[in-house]
Amino acid sequence: MTRILLPVTVIVIGAALIAEPKAQTPTAAILAKVDAAVSNGPFAPNWKSLEHFAVPAWYEDGKFGIFIHWGLYSVPAFGNEWYPRNMYKKGTPEFAHHVATFGRQSTFGYKDFIPKFTAERFDPAQWAALFKEAGARYVVPVAEHHDGFPMYDCSLTDWSAAKMGPKRDVIGELATPCARRASSSASRHTAPSIGGSSTRASCSIPTSAIQKTPRSMGRR
Repeated sequence: MTRILLPVTVIVIGAALIAEPKAQTPTAAILAKVDAAVSNGPFAPNWKSLEHFAVPAWYEDGKFGIFIHWGLYSVPAFGNEWYPRNMYKKGTPEFAHHVATFGRQSTFGYKDFIPKFTAERFDPAQWAALFKEAGARYVVPVAEHHDGFPMYDCSLTDWSAAKMGPKRDVIGELATPCARRASSSASRHTAPSIGGSSTRASCSIPTSAIQKTPRSMGRR
């Protein structure tokens, strides 16, 4: 009896493993949707295709704009926004500074800056008023740099300013007062991630578009 059932059991188990489809993760589904949109878009990943790109009129007309680098790397405030990369590279000033100031990277890593990033003085309305007073026609805050710490409410990760550190949707909060000022516009810029390039491009949104969807920049 055992000799008859054993092969049958193995066949049933094997069939079950083969028949069960592999579940698609939420991230994979989103990336597939993005790839589909890109493939149907006006540009291909080559220079010939990009030659047809026209600079938006609002950018051409805006003689003065403000680009902002502000994120978790502002806590150590040493070097530049590439601190999270260089702090792990021996021989760099950032590496030496980190060890001398915060200790070895193995005991105090980049993630340990998150509780220290509180943004307690961040006043988006005040920022927007300053942009207006300065005469800026557009504003480009970096929503996510190569450190992979989004400054907006991101549904794909818990490691964001909206869920850790200040627990605020910084980009979304800034978009709203900027949208109220007709001479300003806001943009979202995504830089390459550590260890590789990024396929995510910067997205510039004129004021008129933001006014229709004032918090569109705070979601992904």
